[in-house]
Amino acid sequence: MKRKNNKKLFIIDTNVLLHDYKCIYNFEENDVIIPIVVLEELDKFKRGNDLINFHAREFTRELDRLAGDLLLTANIPLGENLGNLHIETGKDFSDKVNQSFPERTADHRILAIAEYVCGANKDKTVVLITKDINLRMKAKSLGIIAQDYENDKVANIDDLYKGISVMEGVDQGLISKLYELPDGVTSEEFKLEKDLKGHKFFILKNNGASALAHYNPVNKNLTRVIKQTTYGIDPRNAEQTFAIEALSNPDIQLVSLTGKAGTGKTLLALAAALQQHKRYKQIFLARPIVPLANRDLGFLPGDVKEKMDPYMQPLYDNLTVIKHKFSHQSPEFLRINDLMKEEKLVITPLAYIRGRSLSSIFFIVDEAQNLTPHEIKTIITRAGEGTKMVFTGDIEQIDSPYLDAASNGLSYLSDKMKNQDIFAHVNLIKGERSFLAELASKLL
Repeated sequence: MKRKNNKKLFIIDTNVLLHDYKCIYNFEENDVIIPIVVLEELDKFKRGNDLINFHAREFTRELDRLAGDLLLTANIPLGENLGNLHIETGKDFSDKVNQSFPERTADHRILAIAEYVCGANKDKTVVLITKDINLRMKAKSLGIIAQDYENDKVANIDDLYKGISVMEGVDQGLISKLYELPDGVTSEEFKLEKDLKGHKFFILKNNGASALAHYNPVNKNLTRVIKQTTYGIDPRNAEQTFAIEALSNPDIQLVSLTGKAGTGKTLLALAAALQQHKRYKQIFLARPIVPLANRDLGFLPGDVKEKMDPYMQPLYDNLTVIKHKFSHQSPEFLRINDLMKEEKLVITPLAYIRGRSLSSIFFIVDEAQNLTPHEIKTIITRAGEGTKMVFTGDIEQIDSPYLDAASNGLSYLSDKMKNQDIFAHVNLIKGERSFLAELASKLL
């Protein structure tokens, strides 16, 4: 009986490459196999302005760079301390595959290749890597090991960073000092961790006394957070108060807001942007397009604007809520109209931001839970001087079939950035849209 070779073979599905086009470098010293079917599928994605199209094109370029003049049937070195890569051409369906999956779809062709690789490499562990849960189940039914791509997953979703801590039994004298001293109280007096990093928010309590506080990682002081009306929007709870503080603080360049529908994430971000419009050249409010039922936008009638409007409508709705806080002749109401006419307030699909300069911009990305970690990185790395970036979303309401609460870009962002001096995160809990909406969110 042959002993297992410690070196593994990883077969990569199309959706993994579209999720992270540089994933081939994340399998350590193990070898990577790309089924030729995957190249065929990537070819269908190469045209378009969405980030998924960008990833398809970038992987093809990366593959071309790696191969050079070599044939892709040979083993192509991926780099120092990494394995090799090669393309596995199509294989005949075995009786088992043919009887189980007679329809010759791309997924079933990948399974046929995976089965062949397993048979040809019995001394090695062969693993199919795919973000398609159903394909993983099909593979396992054939006796093929299949796993999700977990390189950029949050380790423990139950311990996901919330950004807010509640401290009970705080000395009433310290709470009083927060009210008295504008510059705040040192973290040492509150006996916080000495190596505490990143912006944090605290709800301090002691019997009848309480205070909302913000920890500044630069001066290591806690200062009181005061409820403030922001472009007509009043915070209705502690979490919303903290969110406005993070959105309004010029020292915090990157903010993420999570929470279920109706907690006010997008509304607060937009109100804070309008309140600070003089500080920025433009306000961008964008969201990724995830067509319902995975159908392409082409099936919708009308021109590009008419196709996009249904997806952008929730953003316009939030703007309408703010406008209704003022009379039609008020400076605040008229200013919103002027900002839109002058294109200083732009509501757009996220894909249309590509190629634009992002300097001195208040940039809000709504529904960010539908972005991959790599897409989040791509967006943030475009930030120029004076730009503030805000990502909002509900990690329990993901429209992409290949993302979940642990692998989406919004969770990844808050987990990786939580200890940085320019980042703040707030998880909004209480729904404020209406009693009916809150009740439905809890019970249905």
